[in-house]
Amino acid sequence: MTEPVWFDSHCHLQDQYRSGDLAVAEAVAEAVGAGVGGLVCVGTDAGTSAQALSLVHEIRAGEAEAGAMGAWATVGLHPHEASHGLGELEPVLTGAMEDRPGLVVAVGECGLDFHYDHSPRPAQREVFAAQIALAKAHGLALVVHTREAWDETLGILAEVGPPERTVIHCFTGGPEEARRCLELGAYLSFSGILTFKGAPEIREAARLCPTDRLLVETDAPFLAPVPHRGKQNRPAWVTVVGEAVAAVKGMDPAELATSATAATRAVFALG
Repeated sequence: MTEPVWFDSHCHLQDQYRSGDLAVAEAVAEAVGAGVGGLVCVGTDAGTSAQALSLVHEIRAGEAEAGAMGAWATVGLHPHEASHGLGELEPVLTGAMEDRPGLVVAVGECGLDFHYDHSPRPAQREVFAAQIALAKAHGLALVVHTREAWDETLGILAEVGPPERTVIHCFTGGPEEARRCLELGAYLSFSGILTFKGAPEIREAARLCPTDRLLVETDAPFLAPVPHRGKQNRPAWVTVVGEAVAAVKGMDPAELATSATAATRAVFALG
C-alpha cells in the first residue's frame, strides 16, 4: 500500500533554521520520512522573505538532502510589520521573480491582526490592500492572516477584489466565517489549532469545507498540534494535523492527504 503524501502549505522554516533549533537538512529529512512531499516557506517581511527564498533554493539544490521534497516560497509583509511599508519588500518580490522563476508562489502572509495591533490599523488596511494588488499584478496567490478582524478582512477582499487564488491561512473562524470565505472563492488552510480542546468551531468549519478547497499546514515553528503542544512545531507534524482533519471529516487519512495536496497545488498553481 502506498503511504499518503502530505503537503505543508504554510511554514516558517527560516525561523527554525535561524534559531539553530532545527537545521534545515534535519527538518526536511524528518518531513520526508514522515510522508511530506512538499512545503511552502512563508515570508513575513523583507528579511524573512529573502531567507525563505534562500532556503527553498537550498532545498531545491540538494544542499539540504531534500530527497523527495518539493519546496516553494512566498514574499509578504505580516500585519505586525505593516507600519514599515512595502518599500523594502517589493524589490525582494520582483527580484526573485526575475532571477529565480518558479520559486515564489504567493504574496503574503498579509492581512489584519486586531488582537495585537503591533501596527496601526490604518497602516494594516493600506498595506493589506496594496499586497492584494501586488498578487493580482504578478498573477500570484494571496496568503491571508486574519485575527479578530473577520469583517474588515473580508470587506477589504470584497471591495478590492480578491486574487483568483486566495488562501485564508491558519483558519480560526467557525462555520459562518468559513462560508463567507468560501463564497469569496478562498481556500481554507487548517493548522494544529484544530486539534486543541477549545476549538470546536474550527473543527465544524473543517467539517463543512469542501475537500477541493481545504489545505493543511503547520505554521511551524508555531502552533504544534496535540500531542506535541508546547514544543517547537515542525513540517513533519503536518501529518498529525491532516489526520485530525480527516477524523473530523470522517475520511481516510490517505484520501485527505491526496485531496489536500491537490488543493495546495491548485491554489499555488504548481501544476
